[in-house]
Amino acid sequence: MRMLPLVHHPDYDAHTVADDHRFPMRKYALVAEMLQAEGHAFIAPVHAPENWLHLAHAPAYVSAILSQTLDAKAARTIGFEMTPAIARRSRAAVGGTCLAARLALEHGAAVNLAGGSHHAGPEAGAGFCVFNDVAVAAKLLLEEGAVRRVAVIDCDVHHGDGTALIFAGEPRVFTASLHCQENWPRTKPPSDLDIGLPKGTGDAAYLAALETFVEQALATAPDLVFYNAGVDPHADDRLGLLSLTDEGLGARDRYVAAACASRAIPLCGVLGGGYSTDPRAVARRHCGLVAALN
Repeated sequence: MRMLPLVHHPDYDAHTVADDHRFPMRKYALVAEMLQAEGHAFIAPVHAPENWLHLAHAPAYVSAILSQTLDAKAARTIGFEMTPAIARRSRAAVGGTCLAARLALEHGAAVNLAGGSHHAGPEAGAGFCVFNDVAVAAKLLLEEGAVRRVAVIDCDVHHGDGTALIFAGEPRVFTASLHCQENWPRTKPPSDLDIGLPKGTGDAAYLAALETFVEQALATAPDLVFYNAGVDPHADDRLGLLSLTDEGLGARDRYVAAACASRAIPLCGVLGGGYSTDPRAVARRHCGLVAALN
């Protein structure tokens, strides 16, 4: 069986973020460790060049991140101290999604074992998101002519506000967000398709909504789908507010994978969020995306 292309870089785990931080940074190293134990190998990306980052973000913001001169209030909004390790991590994650997107076009599917930083908008980051890797990758491939139309299927529990802002008025990119309506961010700029679910939604209602959501997104006939497979809709997630089980998350990932495969639409998966207190549990859930696509 052909192995699914997986993109990973050691810099995904920024070691200046402590183990007890609200964002479980160690999950990236754990995902890699778990997948290696299953026999998977990785392809390493480049750190995204600065000009790629300008495709989705204001040059002044990019410069402030790369030089660690971002003001303290903006850094608090992101949620990380702006260290060289965070700058490297952010550039590596963008490079990873760009590489995974190219590999998806070649192989039918690929996964970046990071990414999904959908709260980063044109002028600023937020919610542990520094650079919007999916937005940069989509714009890069569109600019190169590698694709003509893109769909973003975002199933992270939080609304993809940064992605919606970056692609507002861009007809070549269809943005779709399936999220908990009562969750952060409080202000949710419109995606092309938004489905906000009530707090406590479980597997059955979620998967029913997912079918409608995915069918509408794929009806736009994209040349490539970016799939944000955040595991924060899980019942044990401390920032999620939905009530999916491990089985529900697996069914979600398999449905998206099958829907794209049945239409021969390449799929680039990114990990998105996951905030349970046990980083190993989060990492195991993230590995479900790889299992669904293999």
